[in-house]
Amino acid sequence: MPDIPWSTPTPAAPDAEVHVMASRFETATLTGALRFFLKAPGIIAQVRKAPGAHGVALRARVLRRTFLTLSAWEDRDALHRFARSEPHRSGSRAAASYMRESTFTFWTVPAGELPLTWAEAERRLAAESARQDERKRGH
Repeated sequence: MPDIPWSTPTPAAPDAEVHVMASRFETATLTGALRFFLKAPGIIAQVRKAPGAHGVALRARVLRRTFLTLSAWEDRDALHRFARSEPHRSGSRAAASYMRESTFTFWTVPAGELPLTWAEAERRLAAESARQDERKRGH
């Protein structure tokens, strides 16, 4: 399936620090993956219009039931405002019913490092997933 490449809704000031979020979603079923994939363009369009959004991309692996998102924001508040707004808010709630696993990681970078790479997002998501697994085991 095609990815939605990085787009920059509002460029960050060159000397700014931006707040980054990467997420990994795995659906429990292929039907759930198709539902997620069909909702994704609307959510990406919402990010592109969101105040404080500096970048967004999606990596969709529908047959593997796995999706990665990568976004950059003016600050954490801008990300939270987006997450609480529609259609993201209701879409997230609906997706919970068919989600198997979700991982989120956050960091900051100088605006000059945008656009971000999938390699960096995947490295950070793998590290966060390992931390979650350790916490589940009680370490």
